[in-house]
Amino acid sequence: MDIDILLWLQDFRNGIGAGLVDFFTKMSEIGEMGFVLIVMAIVYWCVSKQYGQYLLMGWSGNRVVNGLLKVAACVYRPWIRDVRIVPEKGALAAATGYSFPSGHSMNAASLYGGVTVRKELPRALRIATGVIVALIAFSRNFLGVHTPQDVLVGAAAGLLLMWLTAKLMKWIEAHPKKDIPVMCAGIGIAAAVAVFAALKSYPADYDSAGKLLVDGAKMANDTYKGVGWCVGFLSGWVLERRFVGFSTDVPMAKRMTRLVTGLLGYYAVSLILMPLLKSAIPGTGGTITTCFLQMFYVSFIFPWFMRRFEHSAVK
Repeated sequence: MDIDILLWLQDFRNGIGAGLVDFFTKMSEIGEMGFVLIVMAIVYWCVSKQYGQYLLMGWSGNRVVNGLLKVAACVYRPWIRDVRIVPEKGALAAATGYSFPSGHSMNAASLYGGVTVRKELPRALRIATGVIVALIAFSRNFLGVHTPQDVLVGAAAGLLLMWLTAKLMKWIEAHPKKDIPVMCAGIGIAAAVAVFAALKSYPADYDSAGKLLVDGAKMANDTYKGVGWCVGFLSGWVLERRFVGFSTDVPMAKRMTRLVTGLLGYYAVSLILMPLLKSAIPGTGGTITTCFLQMFYVSFIFPWFMRRFEHSAVK
């Protein structure tokens, strides 16, 4: 049934629905990792430290769970399962890893769904963000890169994890000294997922020409990224709590300074330092190390730098 739905959507997209392609492409883009992480970083640095930590914590957990489910299920992308599926070309670049569950749907559930599950927030805002989650999830079907099952499970799992994260963060507020055990447990789970992905066997199916349809080891790359991000966040989160203690309760001028300098540093790390490290540390180790660095910059290095800079500027 999943494939039949995609075929119907494909016929609609190639016919009277052609005018919706750009809209759903943009919806898909705001569910991509790069966009989601930057928005969460800005919230953490400039808007609300507490809420930003909640979003980053939930997203980090979602990336590990998504990576685990992908390599455990090893579900092929729709166009590999059925040659009649022809996805939109523009959506293929972000369609990495196995198909189930949808990473974009879990990203959307982390950022926008992270608002939806918070009952203390305005109802209209929660409804709006819930609609955004649904549109991003559906966009992956409309563009032909995920089945309905992929996005439904991805969105549901992501929302559940954000609800659990909200409970966890509230518990940590009541037990502030429990942050290190939480960090150790999270890093332990992430490490176990990485080991599982590295040691498990992957399906090896070939086409009529004898070409391997899907390289399982390559598909596991998304899992290793999630492990790096999760370990980077948890490490930076505890170090910031213990040794930095920066605040977002600052004047607008300081927030704007944080925004500009934070993004400059983020892009320097992501576009310059990470490729250099990746070339020096090839394979799985390089993937985990570079994603760790990216998240460690967001959660600790930049807050530490701004804390010192703003403190010295006052003197």
